[in-house]
Amino acid sequence: MLEDLFKVVTTRFNGNNEKTDKKPSANLSRIPDDLLFKCPRCQNVVFEDEIKAMNMVCPSCGYHGRLTAGERIAVTLDKGSFCEFDSKMRSKNPIGFPGYDSKQAAIREKTGLNDAVVTGTGTIRGIPVVIGVMDSRYMMASMGSVVGEKITRAFEYASEHKMPAIMFTASGGARMQEGIVSLMQMAKTSGAVSRHDDAGQLYITVLTDPTTGGVTASFASLGDIIIAEPKALIGFAGRRVIEGTIKQRLPDDFQLSEFLLEKGFIDLIVERRKMRSVLSHLLKLHGYESQKEGL
Repeated sequence: MLEDLFKVVTTRFNGNNEKTDKKPSANLSRIPDDLLFKCPRCQNVVFEDEIKAMNMVCPSCGYHGRLTAGERIAVTLDKGSFCEFDSKMRSKNPIGFPGYDSKQAAIREKTGLNDAVVTGTGTIRGIPVVIGVMDSRYMMASMGSVVGEKITRAFEYASEHKMPAIMFTASGGARMQEGIVSLMQMAKTSGAVSRHDDAGQLYITVLTDPTTGGVTASFASLGDIIIAEPKALIGFAGRRVIEGTIKQRLPDDFQLSEFLLEKGFIDLIVERRKMRSVLSHLLKLHGYESQKEGL
């Protein structure tokens, strides 16, 4: 199967091999690195443009690949409805961690992001929401001072304007380069969620792969409704740390969405293609109405 696929690729980019004296190996070396996508779960290979058209979901096994914040917003919100909060906010170096400033500068240039979360307002089938999306390309979406502050401000805006909040989480946990400052964000974001709840507003969390560490231990686990994508890795400490602590082997599906649903940690597992529809139905069930007729 792979040989047939590579023959198609070679023909597409280099012409028919039968009409050229070049060796197949030379032609294959000219194939762009970003042309093909290999599923990390089933090893199926598809064209990159095809997997992107399917929102990074493998057509063979249903593996849900990671989306950028921009891609997530595009497939979730109504087109053109997103208005970003605090787009220019950047982290300082509160504990003087060596190389932290230069590392962030390089990541900003590579990703076009100023930090690991994008927040703002938008609509889902006409229903206004406050949304936050974590982007794992930025230091594995670790939560530092800017991430915590942007999420807190998003909840405060939602509380003040009586709006539902939806957070798409994907994180490796707290950001070690900011020391105790990063750990303080757990309490700060949790407090903002509590005040949003006191205001009587709905909070939905969508846990994507991976959601771990201090993010799981704070705002990610505090949703009124907790949704996860299929087979997403969700937990606090890693498998090896836990097994080493309890001296027992954990189940193979430990910390995956399906295991957590069975244990009651999450409420729903929703495929990406159905996420927008499910979110709109949940919003309507909780009394939020569309501002546009017919949606």
